[in-house]
Amino acid sequence: MFWYDHDAGWGWFAMSVGMLLFWALIIALGVLLYRALARSGGGGAPTGSRPMGSAAEHVLAERFARGEIDEEEYRRRLAVLREDIGDAPGSARR
Repeated sequence: MFWYDHDAGWGWFAMSVGMLLFWALIIALGVLLYRALARSGGGGAPTGSRPMGSAAEHVLAERFARGEIDEEEYRRRLAVLREDIGDAPGSARR
């Protein structure tokens, strides 16, 4: 009956904090779910199934793109990387 009673005490504050905590919990759960799904790969190839040299080839390609090395050096180093991959035990030549 006393909807607008000014002697409500700390009820309004507790309700406001409760609402903030509720939404913070919902957002945190959403972020954690997103990170868990993004970490699983989302249908792509698993990280362990990549060839050994693909990370090294990626770094080499980035250096070439930035202009740190010229095309001749890029091709020479790429050939060396691919030779090393073929010589590694358990790996197939491309």
